[in-house]
Amino acid sequence: MTAKTPGAPAPAVAPAGALPADATPAQRVQWLRAEIERHSHQYYVLDAPTIPDAEYDAMFSELQALETEHPDLLTDDSPTQRVGGAPLSAFDTVRHRVPMLSLNNGFEDEDVINFDRRCAQGLGRAPAAAAPADDLFGAADAADNAVEYSCELKFDGLAMSLRYEDGKLVQAATRGDGETGEDVTANVRTIKAIPLKLRGKAPAVLEVRGEVFMYRAEFDKLNARQADADEKTFVNPRNAAAGSLRQLDPRITAKRPLSFFAYGLGELQGADRPPTHSVMLDGFAAMGLPVCDERRVVRGAQGLLSFYRDIGQRRDQLPYDIDGVVYKVNAISEQEQLGFVSRAPRFALAHKFPAQEMTTTVEDIEVQVGRTGAITPVARLAPVFVGGVTVTNATLHNEDEIRRKGVHIGDTVIVRRAGDVIPEVVAVVLERRPADARAFVMPTACPVCGSHVEKLEGEAVARCTGGLICAAQRKQALLHFAQRRAMDIEGLGDKVVEQLVDQGIVRTPADLYKLGVAKLAALDRMADKSAANLVQAIDASRETTLNRFIFALGIRHVGEATAKDLAKHFGKLDNLLAADEAALLEVNDVGPVVAQSIANFLAEAHNVEVIEQLRAAGVHWPESEPAARAPLPLAGKTIVLTGTLPTMSREDAKEKLEAAGAKVAGSVSKKTDYVVAGAEAGSKLERAQALGVPVLDEDGMLKLLADSAAVQTGDAQ
Repeated sequence: MTAKTPGAPAPAVAPAGALPADATPAQRVQWLRAEIERHSHQYYVLDAPTIPDAEYDAMFSELQALETEHPDLLTDDSPTQRVGGAPLSAFDTVRHRVPMLSLNNGFEDEDVINFDRRCAQGLGRAPAAAAPADDLFGAADAADNAVEYSCELKFDGLAMSLRYEDGKLVQAATRGDGETGEDVTANVRTIKAIPLKLRGKAPAVLEVRGEVFMYRAEFDKLNARQADADEKTFVNPRNAAAGSLRQLDPRITAKRPLSFFAYGLGELQGADRPPTHSVMLDGFAAMGLPVCDERRVVRGAQGLLSFYRDIGQRRDQLPYDIDGVVYKVNAISEQEQLGFVSRAPRFALAHKFPAQEMTTTVEDIEVQVGRTGAITPVARLAPVFVGGVTVTNATLHNEDEIRRKGVHIGDTVIVRRAGDVIPEVVAVVLERRPADARAFVMPTACPVCGSHVEKLEGEAVARCTGGLICAAQRKQALLHFAQRRAMDIEGLGDKVVEQLVDQGIVRTPADLYKLGVAKLAALDRMADKSAANLVQAIDASRETTLNRFIFALGIRHVGEATAKDLAKHFGKLDNLLAADEAALLEVNDVGPVVAQSIANFLAEAHNVEVIEQLRAAGVHWPESEPAARAPLPLAGKTIVLTGTLPTMSREDAKEKLEAAGAKVAGSVSKKTDYVVAGAEAGSKLERAQALGVPVLDEDGMLKLLADSAAVQTGDAQ
């Protein structure tokens, strides 16, 4: 039960309240049932879950254990005696002719071994031994009498039943409560992966069970489109798939990149049931139904655990989300022999992976300064075991992301960790927010060096402007300063810079010019000859050019080309140091963002002090008179970009416009001169039309740039 973004519908059932520490088993059972029912409603009915799967599974397992230990507490209306929740009233209901039951869960190797033992005993066989830990592909031989299983993936999507009559799709229904689901036929017919007509000769009635899901790459594209249109983004692919499938307007569903995998059989008329589950899946594929290739037939617990380990190692490389694997006795006759318990088949087990999402509390929010000056908020968490490790910190990415997710210090949050990915806060559990929770405030000064923190227009990341003196950026600044295209100090590589900084020998680029052979020779793997060569290279770098020096300073957005334009335009370094944003905007290819970045860098007294130290150390270059200045063709114009352009990225378009002097804004107002709109443009286009702002496509934008440049040079026809 994956979390949803803040602002989800309120739970239909009120929280069960606090449970006394000395609660009796009966009180505990009553509390668990109320909580499970409430979260089931959030998940299955409102499609707005507020806790992760692992927390729900833990409550469900505890309730099952209590009811087993105290049979007198078991009632017919317990959540353990049924599946899922009630269907949405907005859809017609469908009664499943064959119930859609859920599966029992396993979490440890022992659970799988016990499952195999129960199946073997139920079929009158001796269970096979478990697999060795390093037997990833079931290479060890299983006993000849071991139970044969079909192994599949457990997809993190929405369970679906497709009814075909004489090969034609006539109905699609969600699981619902297992007995009755929601009729979503109109929406399912828009999913291109699902055939409307089966291939070859089809049974009179065929009910196919499977999962509607969304590939991760398609999910990322969908969220990018949603964000660009200023619409709600989705927390994860499962949430996006479920929300897309349950739209009342099928036209919306048709725009969503949904997919489907078949994995089960419901009602069947006019044909014999296949002999095995694996043969059934092959038959589905032959009929044109999509079936996942990640499946295998194995024997015994050994084969089951080998499949689990193999998929677990490759889980993060799969193109879709899964939360475990599923084992089913392969022979249909043996499935029938084993039968069912009240809510699940005895012949199947869902083996869950370690939870990738868990709840914990945000104890504080601090910021870290990266090697490029990026200021990243980090949540300090109450320790929580998630994704196989104990997590105490999680990235919050940037200030905008904190605001979007509504994270406060003191909140209970969903934390996700997938594989080696840095843990992140997925969403807030708003119903658990304490009264003393407080909002995060981004610092205005760098916590490392005290320099001003800047956040340029159109950028999500805030940055420290103390590039030449900030300890967090020291190694990166030195490596950039020394690179071939900058000061060209041969021999000053990663290993040397790391030692110079870690030992406190060098703090700024100016300190490089104080180094002697003895100091360098004392470093690891640095002999006298290599030390002498490095000192010689540092000394030779004192003679350079103004554009190389400007580039070496590492000012954000100032590359080699811009450094050359600045050097040519101002001629002398002092002219550049004295320039304000207006003067910087007169430089060829310098737009508002670049001008602001340069101005912020030079506004830091620390940076200017290091520049003067470098000049005092003998770093010099030829200087010239400033170049003749000409206004940029789109100076003073404000332009907004929206939608997807056909041949260039939004960033490329922005660079072209800013290079021509235009200000590229993030929102449309009466002061906007043009809106450049691409495919799937959203609310910005609508607002432009309402305000009467001229709207251009990509060709129109390029023509505007060309015409403006022609007018400036006098080449207009």
